[in-house]
Amino acid sequence: MDATHDDWIRRAAALRPSGAHFIDGRAHEGARTFTVVSPRDGKALAEVADGGAAEVDLAVAAARRAFDEGPWPRLAPAERGRVLLRVADLIEEHRADLALTVSLEMGKPVTDAYTIELRALITTFRWYGQLADKLTDESPHTEPDSLALVTREPTGVVGAVVPWNFPLTLAGWKIAPALAAGCTVVLKPSEKSPLSALLLARIAAAAGLPPGVLNVVAGDGPVTGRALGLHPGVDVLAFTGSTAVGRHYLRYAADSNLKRVWLELGGKSPNIILPDAPDLAAAAATAAWGIFFNQGEMCTAPSRLLVHSSVAEQVTEAIVERARTLRVGDPLDPETEMGALAGQDHLDRVLGHIQTAVDAGARLRTGGERTLLETGGTYLRPTVFDRVDPGSALAREEVFGPVLSVLPFDDIDEAVALANATEYGLAAGLWTSDLSTAHRVSRALRAGTVWVNCYEEGDLTVPFGGMKQSGNGRDKSAHALEKYTELKTTWIRL
Repeated sequence: MDATHDDWIRRAAALRPSGAHFIDGRAHEGARTFTVVSPRDGKALAEVADGGAAEVDLAVAAARRAFDEGPWPRLAPAERGRVLLRVADLIEEHRADLALTVSLEMGKPVTDAYTIELRALITTFRWYGQLADKLTDESPHTEPDSLALVTREPTGVVGAVVPWNFPLTLAGWKIAPALAAGCTVVLKPSEKSPLSALLLARIAAAAGLPPGVLNVVAGDGPVTGRALGLHPGVDVLAFTGSTAVGRHYLRYAADSNLKRVWLELGGKSPNIILPDAPDLAAAAATAAWGIFFNQGEMCTAPSRLLVHSSVAEQVTEAIVERARTLRVGDPLDPETEMGALAGQDHLDRVLGHIQTAVDAGARLRTGGERTLLETGGTYLRPTVFDRVDPGSALAREEVFGPVLSVLPFDDIDEAVALANATEYGLAAGLWTSDLSTAHRVSRALRAGTVWVNCYEEGDLTVPFGGMKQSGNGRDKSAHALEKYTELKTTWIRL
């Protein structure tokens, strides 16, 4: 979309987001509300219905009726696929409003929301729409007088809880495969970014999704999320967020109906640059892009740069120079490269990590301070530390902001040990021209995804998820359907 800064500002002034829950195919106002504040300028964006146990009960009941009695699980898979394709088409029609809503809610540049986040959402619905009728059951060879069938059946009601950093992409990664499998969904978006999810639900209904198949209840984690996690009517809970909160959902499952819980959790991803990288300048540029894209608010952000000591200063200086020239500004300005962090509370947490690192003796090469205070928004300068102690909090804890720690190493075994010295195992990067090294090190890294000579690349054909305390199960690809289907064996004596 070719729009100017003024175009986006005018569009934002005209935007009237709905804050009502979406339950059983219609808006539901609820008894309480909370205010969504835009990190762009610190101003109120909308009043949103604040869901509690009563609203979760309504949404789960609607999803249960739609699953037990409604048409969705009983449609031919090809017809479910056609509905998902219509959802994708209608998202495309409303792409600008969805991107604008995301940008205003959580602070990312609207151009990134439009070109990257919405592209991912549209692609996800189209991919699973096309996959819906491509799945096959099994008929194993058995003894001659018997017939065995192994069928995949939808699990039922899916509770999905997603964060604010990619509010539509991550919602789509859960909603689309669950719907393709024939499940019904109750989605709880982050209280920082509920408006885009509520708009998505209305778009899906307009595209032909039957009432009760997709419900959205807004609210916070301790109340709304807890009610969904404990609800006995939820068969599966899919969560993306912090490791600490993921533990709560496992407890909720244990304390209720032992629902299956799928977790995509935090990360502290290493990015290893060897001196034989195909292009050191490209490796440094990609490292800078990876940590500063989306304000560093990514669980896969390559926040630990492990660089060989022989090229450490060269690479670090290139990243520092990029950080100093990166344009931080209004998310609605197409020239902005890094927008606002997602609210004052989050900015304060990131600044706390920075101060802790300084106190621990790490060297601050650039950034580390708030900027654009006159806007009322929550902006932070891109930040780079070196001389970081591998055992320090900065090297081990997820900051979830535009803060890079540089750790040099002298040999590849040391690099692998540093890379794996964390409780997380979501992603990793490796830069080398040696094919043997690429294979050997990739296998040694305990991470769900390893990028070699690139970072944050891929498509819907490949699974995404973590090892260790970065979670379990996989989003994306056909493997995501494993979370939302049950295997049933039928043995027939002929």
